[in-house]
Amino acid sequence: MVRKLVEEFLKAIGEDLSREGLRETPDRVARMWLEELASGYFVDPAAYVKTFEVEEYEGREGFVAVTNIPTRSICEHHLLPFFGYTHVVYIPSGKVMGFSKFARVIKVLSSRLQIQERLTEQVADFLNEVLSPKGLLVVMEALHTCALIRGVEESMTMTTVALRGAFREQRELVNLALQIVSSSKIPLPKFEGF
Repeated sequence: MVRKLVEEFLKAIGEDLSREGLRETPDRVARMWLEELASGYFVDPAAYVKTFEVEEYEGREGFVAVTNIPTRSICEHHLLPFFGYTHVVYIPSGKVMGFSKFARVIKVLSSRLQIQERLTEQVADFLNEVLSPKGLLVVMEALHTCALIRGVEESMTMTTVALRGAFREQRELVNLALQIVSSSKIPLPKFEGF
């Protein structure tokens, strides 16, 4: 079905499907959408979760920060990509998650048509449920190609933040967590004169 839609789209913009460069495009685009860009519709992020009980965190207030998690998604408004990094800071309540699992969970949730605001909340809700932390902060920074290649044609970024638990109640914890994120984050690229 996706292949047929791609064919119809190419015809609608006046392309010749028998042209050398386009002959296999409908198949390539269908595979790309179903196996990569929209694969999150077919996978449960819980399949990638592996948590560990860590008694040492019982009664403690230390942070765990996982920063610079690559994040790529497709904006539902223009079907154009946005990409950047997600940063997670949490206060464990006796449970931690395998380090690489953060990237896997975010990849599943972002492999759906999204808006950044919703994606940030979905990541926070999922991690909050899985980890039951005392507090959780999720920061997502992304460059949106819909602003870069159309409309205003500017290299603008968006930052979204989701707070759970102690981070909602104690603003000094938010400031400390944001300092941790700020000191470790990789800057997003800037495109001039695109």
